[in-house]
Parts: sequence; structure tokens; C-alpha cells
Amino acid sequence: MPEGSMPAGGEQDVLVIGAGFSGLYALHALRDRLGLSVTVLEAADGVGGTWHWNRYPGARCDSESHSYCYAFSEELWREWEWTERYPGHEEIRRYLNWVADRLDLRRDIRLGRRVTEARWDEAAGLWRVATEQGERHAARFLIAAVGCLSSANIPAIEGLESFQGRVAHTGEWPREGVELAGRRVGLIGTGSTGIQAAPVIAEQAAHLTVFQRTPNYSVPARNAPLSPEFRQWVRENRAEILRVMHATPNGHPFAARDQSALEVEPAEREALYEAAWARGGMQFRATFRDILTDKAANDTASDFIRRKIREIVQDPETARKLTPTDHPYAAKRPPIDSGYFETFNRPNVTLVDLREDPIERITPRGVRTRSGEHALDVLVFATGFDALTGPLLRLNLTGREGLTLAEAWREGPRSWLGLAVPGFPNLFTVTGPGSPSVLTNMPVAIEQHVEWIERCLREMRARGLDRIEARAEAAARWGAEVNAAAQATLLPMAASSWYLGANVPGKPRVFMPYAGGMARYRALCEEVAAKGYEGFALARSARIDAGRGVVPNPAHGPDAA
Repeated sequence: MPEGSMPAGGEQDVLVIGAGFSGLYALHALRDRLGLSVTVLEAADGVGGTWHWNRYPGARCDSESHSYCYAFSEELWREWEWTERYPGHEEIRRYLNWVADRLDLRRDIRLGRRVTEARWDEAAGLWRVATEQGERHAARFLIAAVGCLSSANIPAIEGLESFQGRVAHTGEWPREGVELAGRRVGLIGTGSTGIQAAPVIAEQAAHLTVFQRTPNYSVPARNAPLSPEFRQWVRENRAEILRVMHATPNGHPFAARDQSALEVEPAEREALYEAAWARGGMQFRATFRDILTDKAANDTASDFIRRKIREIVQDPETARKLTPTDHPYAAKRPPIDSGYFETFNRPNVTLVDLREDPIERITPRGVRTRSGEHALDVLVFATGFDALTGPLLRLNLTGREGLTLAEAWREGPRSWLGLAVPGFPNLFTVTGPGSPSVLTNMPVAIEQHVEWIERCLREMRARGLDRIEARAEAAARWGAEVNAAAQATLLPMAASSWYLGANVPGKPRVFMPYAGGMARYRALCEEVAAKGYEGFALARSARIDAGRGVVPNPAHGPDAA
């Protein structure tokens, strides 16, 4: 059946929203392994999820390519070969499109379908979903595979609508690109995205002005082509690579050194940091086991990176502005870069420190700060996303008894394991708030969630059940656990972190991802399943299922729990 030819409006077993890493795997797992009828709705005109939209200059994954892929299939693992240590957005899209073709997924994906509303129909035991295109869908189970970083955040700066040049957000980069050559470009934001984009934009633009809200730590990526020998090693060592990924807190294919930064002599510690800097990438964070849990240990890493910034940046005043002092290293998302600090040695690059020289307004010709106007032709927002909760809230979900997700999460997200929300039956959130999600190598977290959901639905079917809902008391306990896990680290010390929602005005300041580690989280989820899905209410609904007949509806109480 051609892509997009499935008729709208028919009842499905499962409706999946999103066709990125999560949605593609959910479709394969539930359709091909479990035999359910599944439809995927995707707002974009192609698969890829986050990577469909993030096409900005320099967009690149910060997980190593041999770990940033599906691991559930040995055939997929062996057949695909990555070309670089850290793949760029084009290569990741090629990979996901290849997977969609290789697994024959496109026939059940409806592209260009942006969901505007999803409402639980209690009487029918169905989710009823509407799209911007006027379609109506119904399904017994709804899976939100919308990603953690898919709701672009553009700050409300006075005068933005008056700007006469081109405006673009890195998370919604036009497919045709943005003309930068010979232009005066302003870049607002110096998080992971801005750090990736700045060097590439500077090479193209006549002049780049970087408006920095918060200085950030960054470590060189040392990206390079993968050698044939390394690619062969990856093919032959899948089991060991997966073992390490599943055993480490962040799901990466390397473990932290089992040694405190405070246990070694200063000269040895410096040598280890130098070796990690030369190697580059996320492994710098794994130089010692306690970098993210002990402030004194973290100070050794933070001070090392600060010294590197001062060594690289030639102008002392610019180096000062670029040096972070208000948070520990890796308390915010730890970027890796390709020449970011070196970019500020270029004659066509200017840094504006918004703490010292704040933006007053955007004018038709550029950006006016307290010290004067910066003339611009292009304005690029690298201001991140309304992370974790934003993509789910914009689905306009309404659960049992008219409860909206916006109201349920008015004081911050509540969930059981980041998988389900009280008051929203038969809804699963893949890598939702309360799960490790953005603190991990995402495909590892995604596969664990999808496989947990697959097992859950398989066991429900075997037991003649068709309804599941997280219990409020379980979600309350889990919220306390998520908070405790964060407090055991240095992560809450970064007051401006989007992990806390601090980049979105009015958003509740709650630490959203689970910081207890992917390995521990996996074990907790397995324990919940082994105990008959502890923390969930499971039931039969009064509906006619194929071969089952009418069964009693025990209201909202559990049939088995």
C-alpha cells in the first residue's frame, strides 16, 4: 500500500504520534512483533522527528554514531555503516529513512498530519484524535512519541515582528536553508545548538554577532571519519557494546573511570584531563566517577575547561565573557564543539554579553542593546525548546472526566516512570518527563520504553485486559524519587537550565528528567512489570473485542494490579 493511503477515521489498536526514532520503533514493535493495527501520525512531510526539523548549520549528534542507532536488530546493526564519529543531521535522516524502508514502515505512516487534539472517550474506551487537516482517528491506545526537544522556544522580545530581515529558529530550520553568505547575522543563544552553529555560520557570514545569555562549558568533539577497521570492530562487537550501553548511567558505550577526581595527585589529574580533552567528545565527562556528584571534584573539571577557554580565546576580555562561573560543568547539557571558542578569534565575529549589555528591543534593522544597535540581515534564534513537557502539552490532551494535561501539569509534570499519567487511560509517553530521556543517549532510552510498552500490551492481551492507567499515588511517589535523584547530583545547581524549564517564562521550575541513571531506571521498570504492573490500574472495559465478547466494566478500579 502506498505511503499515506490508509483511510482516515477507522478504529486502530494503536495510534502513534511522531515518526522519529520513537515512533518508527513503536510502529515496528507493535505492528510487526505484536500484530496490532497501528497508524503513525507525523506533522512533518518526512520521517526523522527531531532530525527532520534540525537542519541548521553545524547540526550534529553528540552521541557517537555507533551508539546512536537502533540496537534491537542485529541485521540493522550490521547492514548500516556510519561515516563519522558524530553524525551530522543529513546522515541521521538518511539512516532513519533507510530504516523506514528496510522495515516497510511507510505504509502505516501518515505524513503532514499535525495533531490538534486528543480526547479520551470513556464510554467507547477509545482515544479520539483530530488533526489540523480535519481528519478524525480513533484508537484503543495512544502513544505520544513526540520527542523531548520538538517544541521550539522563541523568546518574546519586543519589536521582533518589526524586523525586516530573515528570522529563523534552529529547531525549525527551513529545508531550503537560509542565505547567510555575505550577510550580517545575529545568533541569540549559546547552548548546545548555538555552540554547534556559530563556527559554521561565521565561515559563511560577512559578520556574525553572538548574543550570549549564559556562558557555557564545551569540550572539543574531535569529530572525524570512521576508519574501516573501526566499522568492522563495531559490526563484530555488538553484544559487548550493548552490554556497556545498558550498564552505564547515560547509555553511552563507555563507562566512567572508577576513581574520584580527588583521589589523584594534581599532576596526574591534569594529565588525565589533557588526555580526555585530546580524545574529545562526551567521554570527557567520564574522566572521573564523581564529576557530577561532588562539587569539589567538579571544580577540578570546571577549572580545567575555564583554563582552556582562556588559552584558546586571544582577547582576554572576550575570554572572560565566555567563561562560565555560575554553574558546575555538566550541570547543564554539556556541549561538544568543532571550533566554538576559536570562532571568537575571527575578525568577523563579535560577542555581546547580554548580562552586561541586555537587549532592549528588536528594530527593523537589527537588535538594539543598552549600548547601541547591531545592524543585521538575518536573526537566528538558538534558544532551544520548551523541553519534555512542551511537545506533549501542545497535543491538547484531555483525559478522564475532562481533565486536560495542561491542568494536570499546572504545577509541573506528574507521571509514573515517565511512561504514563494519572487520569489519562491507555496513554503512553515515550521518554516522557520523569524518565532518563535527555540525560541519556536517546536511542537507548527509546528502545527501553518501546519494549516495555510492547511487553505491557502483550501481557494485557494475554490476560484479556484492554485498559491501563497510572495511579495517582504511584506518580506522587515517583515525583519524589525524581526530585531526590536530582538532588543527589549537581544538576539543580544550574539555575538557568532547561532541565528545570528555566528557559521558558512562566514554566514551573521542576527538575524534569530522572537523574538516577539509565541502568537503575531499567531495573525499576522491570520490577514494576514483574510485580503485575505495580502502580497501574488495569481493567477490562465494557466493549466488544474480536473473539472476546462483552465483559464487565469495573469503573476505574483494577481488574489486576
